[in-house]
Amino acid sequence: MPSQGFSPVTRLRYLADRARRIDVGSVIERAKEASAQHGKAMPLVVADMLFQAGVKNVGFQDYIDYDFAILTPAERATYMTHPVSNQISQKYDHPDFRGIFQDKVAFDRRFSEFLRRDWMVVDADNADELRAFTERLGTVVTKEPVGQAGTGVHRYHAAEVEDWGAFHRGLLERGEILVEEVIRQHDDLAAVCPGTVNTTRVTAFFDGRKTHILAMAQKFGRGAVSDQMTFGGFYTMLDDDGRALGAGYDSHGHVHEVHPDSGVRIADFQLPMIDEVKAFVDQVARVVPQVQYVGWDIVVGPDGPVLVEGNWGAGVYENKPSVTGIRTGHKPRYRAAIGF
Repeated sequence: MPSQGFSPVTRLRYLADRARRIDVGSVIERAKEASAQHGKAMPLVVADMLFQAGVKNVGFQDYIDYDFAILTPAERATYMTHPVSNQISQKYDHPDFRGIFQDKVAFDRRFSEFLRRDWMVVDADNADELRAFTERLGTVVTKEPVGQAGTGVHRYHAAEVEDWGAFHRGLLERGEILVEEVIRQHDDLAAVCPGTVNTTRVTAFFDGRKTHILAMAQKFGRGAVSDQMTFGGFYTMLDDDGRALGAGYDSHGHVHEVHPDSGVRIADFQLPMIDEVKAFVDQVARVVPQVQYVGWDIVVGPDGPVLVEGNWGAGVYENKPSVTGIRTGHKPRYRAAIGF
């Protein structure tokens, strides 16, 4: 594709917003972390972080997560970062269609054929329907329509509900109006963590004709309702064949050679049905073609991929050099597919 730069107005607005919200104490704490881990002088790390943020489009957490303190300028240039990802989202995800991805109810309605699970929306008049739905399934997951990083997601067991009227009222009062069947995952995923549905984040760009897979990350939970980091989850990057590139890690400095609960070695993980996953991503990417850049959360079930959600603000998942030994990122793939 021809090279297409991002709007300087968008970048300036983003930088201005970052400058207004900068937390100096947080920057210093992050710099201390990098200084201690990599043996770099803390003042130099602070100066480098500020330069990278202001000139090179590198978020402060990106700097820490991807070990920029030990990378050369050429290696740093290969890494995708959150500010650049934000610019892609702003340019290629049409504002009129972002709401489909922001509202989980709207998303389930538009992508219903790819969910491959039962779901319902709670309203003031369907208490009996909610009870029948929950008792039939045994366990359900509820979601607030708007949330991120796993917030607003809860799990309930029918056997523990004593007052169904109160249960119905409580969901309405808390805004947990989307109720879904629990996804059954493939045995290879359950072997790592059976208590959480472990999702695969596939970041993709649809250019109007072809779907380009830019990066794949496998997330693992710790038995909670979500595999997000706020619930103790972590991830590892996958190669094009769906094989883990190394141990697991998160944004809190935790590294997992093996899953803490199951003992499964993360670097040995192989995502099942990788060809089916790629074909599935191509299908879902064409449903709302006006939103071209999406982070798709998918679960491989016993019979194939299942769609969890799509994130129009795709976020970034990247290699961590100190964990994997890989000192390059995915930015060249983004450039080749998107043309920037």
